[in-house]
Amino acid sequence: MQPSIPAVTLNDGTTIPQLGFGVFRVPDDEATPAVAAALEGGYRAIDTAAYYRNEPGTGAAIAASGIPREQLHITTKVWHTDLGYDATLAALDKSLTNLNLDYLDLYLIHWPVPSRDLYVDSWRALEKIKSDGLARSIGVSNFPIPQLERLLAETGTVPAVNQVELHPWLPQTALREFHTRHGIATQAWSPLGHGRLVSAPTVEQIAARHGKTAAQILLRWSIELGNIVISKSVTPERIRSNLEIFDFELTGEDHDLLATLDNGTRTGPDPAVYGAS
Repeated sequence: MQPSIPAVTLNDGTTIPQLGFGVFRVPDDEATPAVAAALEGGYRAIDTAAYYRNEPGTGAAIAASGIPREQLHITTKVWHTDLGYDATLAALDKSLTNLNLDYLDLYLIHWPVPSRDLYVDSWRALEKIKSDGLARSIGVSNFPIPQLERLLAETGTVPAVNQVELHPWLPQTALREFHTRHGIATQAWSPLGHGRLVSAPTVEQIAARHGKTAAQILLRWSIELGNIVISKSVTPERIRSNLEIFDFELTGEDHDLLATLDNGTRTGPDPAVYGAS
């Protein structure tokens, strides 16, 4: 029996499954079987990016799945070398071709790269992309508060989503509060801290108490915060296991224990400086 994944309604009225499947660092030829296994297991949201260089393999799995397009939620992202109005429009065309799709459900600016000062121009391109029906929703990824504030001040469109690194070491409390005030959905990447948090004694202790894996505890924690979560694996057993997080709840004590892990540790780049030449 396939799991029932809750849906989150975005600020533009569209919906997105709260748990999705990502293909970061998955080679193109491995993306096809991984995405196929995810779709067969019950995932309906797939997250890729131009930078991952696996849009063709991802698209092949989508096409072969036989699942009606309207039942799927497909996200990709424009890389920072394609920032700027015209470059972003061209990047979108290339991604649609690679994925063999007519439209995206969500298109994101992958990184703001404030040193290049092109993300507002790219956001205006995303506004056009949405108005042209080539993406049902538009958003950003790895945007700190100052860059979000500038988008809100200079354009008429609030991002539907901000996809950021988020796990118990880096719960992004201030950023999530900003999102809530402005109606931006928080989407978590690296919910397992690039796999490093699964061996944290606190997480292992909670997992043993619930009879769950450490990965399931970390995914459930993020879900209970109200985040949309991107999980990732190329192992069919783990792909299925990561879906088994909707049959239990963490306790208040569990949340208190996980809160003690907050130390500001990033396992990915700092978006304030990433991409600077």
